[in-house]
Amino acid sequence: MGKIKIRTGRGTGTIEVDDDATKWAGDEFRKIQAVRKKAAANRMVHTGRGTGSKRLGDMPDAKPRKSTEGMTRVTGRGTGSRKSKNKGSE
Repeated sequence: MGKIKIRTGRGTGTIEVDDDATKWAGDEFRKIQAVRKKAAANRMVHTGRGTGSKRLGDMPDAKPRKSTEGMTRVTGRGTGSRKSKNKGSE
């Protein structure tokens, strides 16, 4: 198993992760982010172009992603469309 670099923070930073996609994408990554946020709950973060600040623990938790099943997906340069399938959700 190798390591890969992924971009962070609007493309200004990088982190090295295992090449297993569950470590840096999707629901597994959301869990990892929640643990990181809880560990750094007392840290101050800047908001609003640096004009405000609040504690990381005071920020709301991310909402679960809603299903896109049955929604229309545009295809082929906007010339076609089809219904989305519910792929992988349980």
